[in-house]
Order: sequence, then C-alpha cells, then structure tokens
Amino acid sequence: MEAENVRLGREFGWLWFAYVSSTVGTWVGFGALPLIAIQVLDVSTFQVSMLAAAGLAVGAVIAVPLGGKVEFLRKRPVMITTDLVRFCALICVPVAFALGWLTFTLLLLVSIVVAAADIAFMAASGAYLKYLVKPSQLLVANGKFESTMWAATAVGPPLGGAAIGLLGPVVTVIANAGSFLASAVGLYAIRGQEVRPDRRDEPTPTLKAMFDGWRFILADSELRPLFFNTVLVNALIMATEPLLVVLLVGELGFSPWQYGLAFGLPCLGGLIGARSAPRLVARYGRRRVMIVSGVLRACWPVGLVFVAPGVGGLVVVIAVEFVLIACMGVFNPIFATYRLERVATDRVARVLTAWSVTSKAVIALLTAGWGVLAVFTGTHAAIVISGVLLLVTPILLVRSASEPRRTPGEKETEGATPR
Repeated sequence: MEAENVRLGREFGWLWFAYVSSTVGTWVGFGALPLIAIQVLDVSTFQVSMLAAAGLAVGAVIAVPLGGKVEFLRKRPVMITTDLVRFCALICVPVAFALGWLTFTLLLLVSIVVAAADIAFMAASGAYLKYLVKPSQLLVANGKFESTMWAATAVGPPLGGAAIGLLGPVVTVIANAGSFLASAVGLYAIRGQEVRPDRRDEPTPTLKAMFDGWRFILADSELRPLFFNTVLVNALIMATEPLLVVLLVGELGFSPWQYGLAFGLPCLGGLIGARSAPRLVARYGRRRVMIVSGVLRACWPVGLVFVAPGVGGLVVVIAVEFVLIACMGVFNPIFATYRLERVATDRVARVLTAWSVTSKAVIALLTAGWGVLAVFTGTHAAIVISGVLLLVTPILLVRSASEPRRTPGEKETEGATPR
C-alpha cells in the first residue's frame, strides 16, 4: 500500500484526502435530513418520500446544463466551488434550526442543491483524475476511491446513528457540512497549474449542446451497452432499499440494531472487493474480471426470496448483501477506469454528467414505481421481482467489455501528473 501511495504521488494524496473527508461526512450524516423532517417538522410519510425523490430528480435536471460548462473550465476550481456550495447549503439547516426558521421547503431546497452539486463535482473529478494520474495508475486510484467508499459506508452510518441518538440529527448535518469544507481545503492544497481547456471548442449553449454527453455515449457501440447495464443494475438495486427497511423492520420484526448490522457488515465485502480488483485484473485480465464480477453482482439479490423472521433470515440478508457488495467492489473501479479510458479527455465531464443524471433520475423513478408495486404485490414480492429482473441485465455487459482503444484525438501526453 505504501508503494502505491508513492507511485500515485502527493497530488493524488490530497485528492484522496478530499474524497475521504467528504465521503465519511456524507455517510455520518446519512439519513439526517429525513430524520429532521420527521422529528423536528413532523411531516408526513409522503413528504419524506418527496424529499428523497425530488432532491434526486430536480437536482439531476438542474445539473444537465452544467456538464457542458464544466468541460471547458479548470476542474479543480469547479470541485472546490461545488464543495463550498454543499457546505453553505447544508450549514443553512443548523443555522435555520437555531433561529427557529427551519421549514420543509428549506430542507427540500438543500436536498436539490446538494444533489446538483454532487453531479457537477463527479463530472469534474472524473476529468481531473484522468489529468492528475498516469493511465497505468487509473485502476489503482479508482480502487482506492472504491475501498474508501465502502469502508465509510460500513463505519459512517453507525457513528452517525450514535451521534443522532446522543445529540440529535442536526449535529450530523454540521459534520457533513464540515466534511465538504475539509474536502475543499484538501483540493486547494494540490500543487501544479492545471491546463486551461481550449474554450474555442466550446459549443454554443443551445438545447442540443446540453445533450452532448448522451450523444457521445449512445454513439459509442461499446460504451452504450455498459451505460444501460450500470444504470439499470444500480436503479433496480436502489429501488428496493426503502422496501428492505419496511420488510425487515416493519414486517419481519427485526430491531433497528439488527437492520444496522445487516446494512453495515456487508459493506466490508465492498472493501475486500475493491482492494482485490487490481490483483485480479493482473492475474486474469480486465475483460474476464469485469464480465464475471458484473454478472455476479446481478445474480445475488434474487436470494432475498429466502428472507424470513429470526436469526436465519438476518443471516440470509447479510450473506446476500455481502457477496453482492463484494462483486460491486470488484466491478466498480474496473468499470470506472474503463469508462475514463474510453472517453476522450475533452468529453469526460459531459459524459459523466449525462451518466450521473440518468442514473439518479432512473433511481428516483424506479424507487417510486417499486413503492407502488409493493402496494399490489406485497413488499417481499416486489423485492424478489427486482432480483429476477436483475438476472437479465448481464446480457448488456458481454457486449461492452472489450479492451478500450485510444479515442480519436487523444494525445499521448494526457494523464501525466501535473507539474
């Protein structure tokens, strides 16, 4: 691990620090806004659902024109700005609470602003990573980000839950806001002057230009099926997360600590998978590992058909989620690296924006749809239906896992560490 840190360099170390800060803060504050809506504002279940869905959907719509704009700006200032925007938006919540001005509308606006800033940050960070590290280092770098994310997912919610129990949900919002401020400081510490993109190539801001990212994806015969695969898999998995809470806690009688265990423990599988990805690729080749891990991640959720009350049911949930997340931990950094290599540097921000906007919009749509489906079929049956549909998605993966070719116009010097 130390050798990898030296190889990736000091600048990547600060980028990783920024990612660790914001990721840990996000997961410590996980679920804080809905809890504030329920405990402080006493809103209805419908309003809580709207807070989650509207934040994703409206934030995604707002982010659509940002992708083309980000493409022709220096990426590090964009990342710092979006960190500061998220800090300012989130810190409004405890300030409004202290002054007695907190409303559901404010929570909704904060959720929307944070979602839009998340997408803009992701678009800029993907392009900046490709600029900051060498092409041969991309998989190691993405593996570090993936393992960090799963470690934070395993540790953050229990810490946040304890903090909420002792101090209330507003405190975790402060922690989340502070994490974005720390991320901005880490990004500011990166040395080297980033090359300014040539704005002469910037398209006129028309409706057609806003959709450049989708046009690039759909025109690429190898990227297109991967796009549909990842969007569908993520949406079908995330659509059942609220239903899983209802099933385990509301219908099967699991205690909150048991649900927390079922949610947190499997994330260690993601950490193991992400750390194993570079070694698996070195031994078996990227194509094979990408296909196998991508197929397997779609096979496990149907196993939730065996969930039942008692310890046995809890073990089934933990086992299914553990192997699912372990496969995702292997697949995700390989997929992220493949996508960066496949897309020319002057298109990365637009492509990542289109990808992220589509993913968030489809997740919001299917989450609402599966809530309706559960009314007619029952919660457990709706979860199983999602698992069955996931079994079809690997068909798309086989068509997209060929080795990447250098994209037209890609320069040999791209990916070098800035000086």
